[in-house]
Amino acid sequence: MSQEFDLVVLGGGTGGYVAAIRASQLGMNVAIVEKEKLGGTCLHRGCIPSKALLRSAEVFSTLKEADKYGVLADNVGYDFTKIQERKQGIIDQLHKGIQYLMKKGKITVFEGFGRVMGPSIFSPQAGAVRIEKENGDQEMIVPRFLLLATGSRPRTLPGLTIDGSYVVTSDEALQWEKLPASVVIVGGGVIGVEWASMLTDFGVDVTVVEYADRILPLEDEEVSKELARLLKKRKVTIVTGAKVLPESLEKGEGRVVIQAETQTGVQTFEAEKVLVSVGRQANVENLGLEATEIKVERGAVVVNEFFQTAESHIYAIGDVIGGLQLAHVASHEGILAVEHMAGLNPHPMDYTKVPKCTYSRPEVANVGLTEKEAREQGFEVKIGKFSFKPLGKALIHGENDGFVKLVVDAKTNDLLGVHMIGPHVTDMISEAGLARVLDATPWEIGQTIHPHPSLSEAMMEAAQAVDGKAIHN
Repeated sequence: MSQEFDLVVLGGGTGGYVAAIRASQLGMNVAIVEKEKLGGTCLHRGCIPSKALLRSAEVFSTLKEADKYGVLADNVGYDFTKIQERKQGIIDQLHKGIQYLMKKGKITVFEGFGRVMGPSIFSPQAGAVRIEKENGDQEMIVPRFLLLATGSRPRTLPGLTIDGSYVVTSDEALQWEKLPASVVIVGGGVIGVEWASMLTDFGVDVTVVEYADRILPLEDEEVSKELARLLKKRKVTIVTGAKVLPESLEKGEGRVVIQAETQTGVQTFEAEKVLVSVGRQANVENLGLEATEIKVERGAVVVNEFFQTAESHIYAIGDVIGGLQLAHVASHEGILAVEHMAGLNPHPMDYTKVPKCTYSRPEVANVGLTEKEAREQGFEVKIGKFSFKPLGKALIHGENDGFVKLVVDAKTNDLLGVHMIGPHVTDMISEAGLARVLDATPWEIGQTIHPHPSLSEAMMEAAQAVDGKAIHN
């Protein structure tokens, strides 16, 4: 006999398990169906492992420059096996924490692949879930509400086959037992830039090949330009406006050769590995959606502002609906979806208030509109900008490249966007996010007393610079 639940969540990644916990808090009887491990891509193949490797790379880079801090550290090296062990230890600790939260919330976890069923003897409406287990067994569960949180996987280019050895995505690269001497990264978006920063800090020869006219093409242009300058200073080769030719791929005997069309003609690149980093695609296949009224457009599930699909009792969140494919976005979407199920009438999500981060060195973060976007939308814009160079804390930290930039509506003084590049800006951007939520003006930010010395002083001074009042500019 099938089990019944108030909510079944298909996918135990960040968005899925957070939604399950919120539903449990609201008194729902909840189940999660997960084919691998709770925590999903973010914990096991994305956010957490990549940031663990980035931290090790940062420490190694700092030690190589220890003499500038007056610290003597000779013959500095690294043990990549231990680096990977540390990464896995962090993952395991967080995984255990999620498992504890499931028990605390009395959330039932089913291991297996979940497939959505159409109307049947189990349920008069679509949404029953058939769980297909590794041993071939099957089980049916029937929810009152169903939440699709199946996430995404790395995208690749047509004709550029991932073989796991010569040509890889971030999934395979995270499992490397040793680092290659050289890598060509196809794609200069967030993931590609993070890998470029990490690998060059470990001493790998890195080339980034990007189709757009700049790396991080969704960032403010000044930020993209500054990061490109700083990565090049660290000997990363960056080629933009380049269309990779998959048919040119040659591999074997420890090397890969690939070509790309550029403004100056066809260029040839050679390395030990090619890392393909051209975005992610939603996991919508084989879910049984064709047995429902759910619509899939451009490879993503279509939802309304409360994350309902065309089947009003079936919701979808996170990477599977496209949009901003970020863990914290999926979590917030999951909470709003569950609260809507419970009749709490939550406010629709405002994606212009979502902080977005790149964990390269230096870090990049933003919230809201870029200067170009604001002007294209018809705003009369004024800018406040402040460099980290004169900041005492940045000098003490040993990294004073970068800046904070505010984009402001000149007519209303509303804060339209904040863009940062520099040390620890992925932490600092939360202040800008709060400012956007509270609809704060630059004057209010500038009036907020920031501690000295601190990196956050750059936010205060940039706000004051909007009206020419920055003290240290």
